[in-house]
Formats: sequence, C-alpha cells, structure tokens
Amino acid sequence: MSRANLRDVLLPARDGEYAVAGLVVLGWEDARTFVEAAEALGCPVILQAGPGFRRHMPIQVIAAMFNHLAENASVPVVAHLDHSTSKEECRIALDSGFTSVMFDGSRLELTQNIEKTSEVVELAREFSASTEGEIGFVGYAEGEPGNVTDPEEAGRFARQTGIDAMAVSVGNVHLQTEKQAIIDFDAIRAIESQTDIPLVLHGGSGISPETRRKLARETHVCKFNIGTELRMAFGSSLREVLAEDPVVFDRLTIMDRIAPAMREATREILRNISVA
Repeated sequence: MSRANLRDVLLPARDGEYAVAGLVVLGWEDARTFVEAAEALGCPVILQAGPGFRRHMPIQVIAAMFNHLAENASVPVVAHLDHSTSKEECRIALDSGFTSVMFDGSRLELTQNIEKTSEVVELAREFSASTEGEIGFVGYAEGEPGNVTDPEEAGRFARQTGIDAMAVSVGNVHLQTEKQAIIDFDAIRAIESQTDIPLVLHGGSGISPETRRKLARETHVCKFNIGTELRMAFGSSLREVLAEDPVVFDRLTIMDRIAPAMREATREILRNISVA
C-alpha cells in the first residue's frame, strides 16, 4: 500500500462514520507495533511525530522510518508531523518525506493564525501533502487551560486556510491520564454548521472509548490523537516485565516482551473507532 495523507484517510472516515487514530510515536518499536495492529484490523493509521520525539531524533530519520513502514504495509499509513509552529520545520519534514504536517497556530491571534497556516497549506500542496490546523486552544492537564473553539471563527479558519483537517477545543485536554474529558457535542454541531471539514480531537487519551465511538459514528470528528494512553500501556508492561525477570538487561529482549501488550492496547483503540 502506498503512503497516504490525511485527505486519503479522513474523507472516507468522515463519510463512512468512523475515525482514524493519530498515534504518537516515540521510537521504532512503537511505530512498528502501531502498523502491525492496524494491519491486523485492516484499518488505516496515522503515525505522528511530536515535538518531544523530534528533540531526540532528527526529522529526516523519523521520515525514513515512517515511510519504510508505510511502503511495506498492507494498509494506508500517514507520516504526520504533529504540533509544529515553524513553516521551516514543516518544509524540512516535507522535503524528508512526511506526507502530512500540522501547523499549530492556536496561540496566535485569529488573523495571524489564518495567515501562517495558509502559508503552510500552500507549501504542503507543492508536495501533494496534507495540512492540519488548530483553532481555539486545546489545553494541557496540570498546565495551560484550554480556549473553546468559536464556531464562526472555525468556519472562517477552514475556508480561508484550505486546511485538510481542523483540530478543535470542545472539552478535550492534552496529557490526561484519566478518561475524564467531557466533550461538548453541541459545540461540535455548531462547528459542523459552519464547515464540513474533518475534525480532529487532540487529547484523545482523556476521552472514554464509548465517547470516542459515539463521536466517530455521529459527528465529523474522524481523527483522535492518542499518546498518553499508549505511553501508560508501555510503562505498565515494562514494570511487569522487569518484575517478572529482575535480572533481564538486554533492551531488545525487554522490548520484544513488551510488544504483545502494546499491540493489544493499540488494537483495542483502533477497533473501537474504526470500521473493522
């Protein structure tokens, strides 16, 4: 299956009443496991490289890793740059082979957000790549509070930027370790009255599986970003492996023992929101 971008996977998801997971990658083992889980269910997957990962691995290396997996996968795989605040970083990612970028102008005033996001959209189109933007501000657990998306601003943002997917703030919060987010369905409906663009919810780990599934079936939310939930699954499995075998030291052995639990956690996430 060839590499995919957000248009390739989100438009069918919106029209088919399901969603695609944007899974936050922190290493090769993560990325490989995520693709294996998607292949087992026959559904697309979005591999996401966030700012933390990019501080530890060059964009060019991440791109090569993602695209190697995509080119050998039996399902569509999107190589997505997450939360970039720099047009130049987006250019480097696209030059390196990323098929999708997110320009995060959510901290900017609306006019400036539209202007800068539009520039990235134009750049991405030169590479036949997709662009995600954010309107409103998705807050952080024990960090910056969120700013709820204004529906009219969302409509203007979508129309004037030409983005392929729009991240919104409707009760979702980044880095939640408990599934306690209360999603405002009325706010989503108001946004949908202004635009039919595929919607994205960052902070998907804080949204219950039941709510994710309802959103996927009943709204234009067709991408959930999920990272914390999988990091927690990794940490729990790691502790179990080390408790069972306190003298194990080889990284490859440890990672091989963790992989089954990570695959199952990923399959559970994908199964809940996908058509499979």
